[in-house]
Amino acid sequence: MPKVSIIVPCYNQAQFLDEALQSVLDQTYIDWECIIVNDGSTDHTEEVAQRWVSKDSRFVCLKKENGGLSSARNAGLEAVKGEYIQFLDSDDWIANTKLELSINMLQEAFDNNVKIAISNFRRFINKVEEPMLNSGILKDEFFNFDSILYKWDDTFTIPIHCGLFEKTLFQNFKFPEELGAKEDWIMWVSLFYKDCKAVHINEVLALYRINIDGLTHKDMTQDIIKAHNIFRLILSEEEFNKLSEILFVRYINYTSYLKFSLINIQKSNRYRVGNMIKKSLYKLGVLKMSKKILKNVLKVKIFSKYF
Repeated sequence: MPKVSIIVPCYNQAQFLDEALQSVLDQTYIDWECIIVNDGSTDHTEEVAQRWVSKDSRFVCLKKENGGLSSARNAGLEAVKGEYIQFLDSDDWIANTKLELSINMLQEAFDNNVKIAISNFRRFINKVEEPMLNSGILKDEFFNFDSILYKWDDTFTIPIHCGLFEKTLFQNFKFPEELGAKEDWIMWVSLFYKDCKAVHINEVLALYRINIDGLTHKDMTQDIIKAHNIFRLILSEEEFNKLSEILFVRYINYTSYLKFSLINIQKSNRYRVGNMIKKSLYKLGVLKMSKKILKNVLKVKIFSKYF
């Protein structure tokens, strides 16, 4: 039986899958299985996955109907055999010492409640070797229930592949399949709600790809609302009310920031030129084209909300 089970959900990410799986194969710790969950992909994900299955018997591929990221992770959880679980999305990457260092930290912990090892992470857009400036340097003070519930997305976030988890933590947990995002927030809150503790590996062992074609702000807002409703079932009334107040204030502050930004941009020459073009095209009956040109002139996505 493998010591570590790595779950790699994949939906139409074949172009990134090789890189993710190579980072698994490169691990210095070798007692693992890697479960690739093909979530109903319509690209050549299955072909890529089967190539890795043929290359190394530790890779396994599960094929299912499309159900979303949470559904794919849940399918992976049902199939795991290891004592520890490592999640890895198909467009992300882990350093070759990730498993070894994480297991050593967990096994050396004196507290039996320590069930998660969490590393730092680094963001990138195109290539692993091209980091963004704002790397994710985490702090021990983040790894508790209150911080994760109330400060998530405001002070910090923890990409799911930063963690190595004891399998026992997921005995009574499933990722909420109605969410397209924020399912990781639900997971972290649920785990730390059980008085679980974590050890911090102060090294960058996880790389997180920024997908510029991912969820829109509208999609994300809807998922925050859905997550908020799920928290109603998990939290005490006092905890839920406090979270509601924090999210409301955060929303007001963000809305005020957008309004302030919009006012400043509307004063710019580029806005005026773009607006003149828009009005001219509108008179010619080509409103859709005017919207497209105005967005290109401004190069600011928030204007999709106003035009």
